[in-house]
Amino acid sequence: MEQRTIIFATNNDHKVAEIRKVIGEKFRVITMKEAGIDIDIPEPHDTLEANATEKSTTIYQLTKLHCFSEDTGLETAALNGEPGVKSARYAGEGRDFQANIDKLLRKLQNKTDHTARFRTVISLIWNNTEYLFEGICNGVIIRDQKGNKGFGYDPVFIPDGADKTFAEMTIDEKNIYSHRRKATDQLIAFLQKQPAWNE
Repeated sequence: MEQRTIIFATNNDHKVAEIRKVIGEKFRVITMKEAGIDIDIPEPHDTLEANATEKSTTIYQLTKLHCFSEDTGLETAALNGEPGVKSARYAGEGRDFQANIDKLLRKLQNKTDHTARFRTVISLIWNNTEYLFEGICNGVIIRDQKGNKGFGYDPVFIPDGADKTFAEMTIDEKNIYSHRRKATDQLIAFLQKQPAWNE
């Protein structure tokens, strides 16, 4: 059976690597760059769902091809869900991971509750219809950064049931707990049920 191609509406190589690891050989996932699309899609909305929709819809309108996007946020209980939808730009528009972590730890300094969760929303445009899939990973924020793998807040996040941060894990280890893995599993399950995919 011919391997089907689907566009992942992102320029984040870390996210692409994680998604491809989950999907494996089932489908051929190509990035915006590989599809010849050189744009930076804005994320102006105040929910993960709306931002994911913005990205997938933009790519679909440009290509008319099957595509999906995702938006992910870290939501901390003690900070009323911050940084949430602003996770990548928490400390400013520069998307500086270290500055984001520093700001988060500073705001949590006098808080006793360090529980948090990563939440991923995937927006798939399939045959001109949108489908949303959600994945959640609960855990805690630690004060001292550990590990140099992964990206974003991974050095300060330990998922429930684990004894090390995401940044100390391989991709395979991270995918045992990963919010993105959970959402992607739902995406794959949906795609495998589609007649057009199985022809």
